[in-house]
Amino acid sequence: MRIALVNPITRRTQGYHTIGSRIPQLGLQVLADLVADEHEVDIIDEIFGHQAADVYLQRKDYDLVGLTAYTSGATRAYEIAADCRRRGIPTIIGGPHASACPEEAAEHFDSVAIGECDEIWPSIVADAAAGRLKPRYVGSLSNLETTGLGRARQNLQPVNGRYDVAAIQTSRGCPVGCEYCSVTQFNGPTIRRRRIADIIDEWNRTPRNFIFVVDDNLFGVGPRHAEWAKELLRALIRHGKRRLWFSQTTINMGDDVEGLRLAYRAGCRGMLVGFESFNDQSLKAYHKGINRKNLSRYQELVNGFHRAGIAVFGGFIIGADEDTPDTVSETTLTAVRMGVDIIQITNLTPLPGTRMYERYRAAGRLLATNYPQDWERYTFVETVYHPKNMSAGELDESIYELRHLAARHNWVWKRAFRSLLRTRSVSTALFVLGMNRGWKRLARIQAPRDALRFGFTPRPSPRLERLADSFRMHLYSKVEFLTGTRTGRHRSGIAQPALENTASTE
Repeated sequence: MRIALVNPITRRTQGYHTIGSRIPQLGLQVLADLVADEHEVDIIDEIFGHQAADVYLQRKDYDLVGLTAYTSGATRAYEIAADCRRRGIPTIIGGPHASACPEEAAEHFDSVAIGECDEIWPSIVADAAAGRLKPRYVGSLSNLETTGLGRARQNLQPVNGRYDVAAIQTSRGCPVGCEYCSVTQFNGPTIRRRRIADIIDEWNRTPRNFIFVVDDNLFGVGPRHAEWAKELLRALIRHGKRRLWFSQTTINMGDDVEGLRLAYRAGCRGMLVGFESFNDQSLKAYHKGINRKNLSRYQELVNGFHRAGIAVFGGFIIGADEDTPDTVSETTLTAVRMGVDIIQITNLTPLPGTRMYERYRAAGRLLATNYPQDWERYTFVETVYHPKNMSAGELDESIYELRHLAARHNWVWKRAFRSLLRTRSVSTALFVLGMNRGWKRLARIQAPRDALRFGFTPRPSPRLERLADSFRMHLYSKVEFLTGTRTGRHRSGIAQPALENTASTE
């Protein structure tokens, strides 16, 4: 049997997904590894463009087409399924969106797989080979340690492109339970770990020298979680091939000197930290308790990462009920002054299956509800609900201003230089350079589209000036770093944290 595994990407923001690093859709590689050798498996990943899915599904005689889709890709997934049905090819869909909306997905697909399906995927393939594919399958949260599940077929590249980096998963699940996040709903609140020996074996077989460790929360939220993470890091140092990598963690890791030191020695050069907001009430609404607890210590914890030589990739979400059109500029400026090396600002997006989605739907606050067409608007770069203290258009315009200035200013090399000063690590600075180059490419692609969408180019204003300051600040970052003199208040009126000397040796 010939199987195609497809990662659908919304047509609405194709450029947003394709201009940065080509990161694997790990779930498809994991499923591919579970397919018996008697079957042939291809991956078609639309981060390389939509043409391949159309061409390959026509050209090759597949016996089964499986898709996994986030919400933004659901509309495109249904389009692919309709084409397969016209050709008589059986189809199945799994992943977060299908698990949240199984009845909707069943209208478009022959079969729907709900939840984690590692354990049942071999029997799904067997059913398809026998011509008796069931309309619905329900998976369970596997014990990854005892089952040995979670390994990806690392050498399997898409038929329509090549990934720049590798991806590996060491655990699943997250106990934080943010209101807007579907991870806890899909993967559960308990962190489930793979066997360290299995991770090391896959690590050493990985063909790429740079790895994205895709865990939603590598370090966890307590001493027991941290100790396992440190055990893994020690094993990577002793037995793992030399790789550079980045992952995702909670802010509390900045307090663990030993964990950070081990992470750097094991090759970590950056951590994506979900700061989300500098506003206590917004964090409360998000159910981000660990951030509320550490809000007053954000600067200290960022410094902890830098002292270890690790860059901070800061994630921020704009659109909480406390936010206004000025929040984007205020957040960006504060993050830059704090020393966040890579800044990712996204629109708050209530995803189906989350508590936030249900709450907003009950309150009549969702504005993009023409499903399934409107799912392609749930991209994190468009406002799909009614904010409280601004209109959806005002929120989109304020983030458009950020992209507009990011595309125009000369800031990428300057920020990398500042990261070099703070971390004393050339490889970390190069990681920051690469990530910010990708973000600037995104801004350059999106800015003209935004100008067409909004019908104007941002005009001078106090808000725009604050945003411009967040890019200009790198001009004096060396003095700021060496002396710590730029403290107190910026002209925006926001209290700014002191920038301490955070030198470390590589």
